[in-house]
Amino acid sequence: MAFKLLPLPYATNALEPHISRRTMEFHHDKHHATYVDNLNRLSEGTPYAVMSLEEIVLQTAARPEEHAIHDNAAQAWNHTEFWNSMHPAGGKTGNDIDELLTEQYGSYARFRQEFVNAATGQFGSGWTWLVLDGSRLAVISTPNAGNPLTMGKLPLLVCDVWEHAYYLDYQNRRKVFVETFLDHLANWERVASRLRDAGVMAPVLGGVRAA
Repeated sequence: MAFKLLPLPYATNALEPHISRRTMEFHHDKHHATYVDNLNRLSEGTPYAVMSLEEIVLQTAARPEEHAIHDNAAQAWNHTEFWNSMHPAGGKTGNDIDELLTEQYGSYARFRQEFVNAATGQFGSGWTWLVLDGSRLAVISTPNAGNPLTMGKLPLLVCDVWEHAYYLDYQNRRKVFVETFLDHLANWERVASRLRDAGVMAPVLGGVRAA
């Protein structure tokens, strides 16, 4: 059964003016689609063809001879995670999220600065993540197709810092793109849901803090 390119969880123009329809069409319909197509070609006739993306990522992470299938599976997974990390009404944290970030980082503002620093400090292509590492939150960056699943960490939120993710709209201003991602697009409701599923947060969220 072939892997399929999942549709975006919103319209291609839903994130405007922060991310343009043109960027979303290139990024999803061409870049993401290419990883899925490559994965289907590479996995055809192998045991990987019937595995989930997560299984492929984990099983091939320590196998250099499988780097091509690993990279394409990880990139397909990472991109889906990136789409779901954004929402047209994003950028607003709940009180419980604020409390967790304040407990760990001292304030939301300090968390924001650490995330921006990690994203702008990632040399070349890659991803910046908020993850659950055991019982604590952590901001990490991974190069190329790096994926926190291979480190035993639970991804909560991710920003794509490959240049094609932002160049049409922001040119070389990666910092502005990442700040816009956090301030206007970050899907904190999904983060809260994952933390509740992991037993880190209470079932009921508090109010909303404007970004």
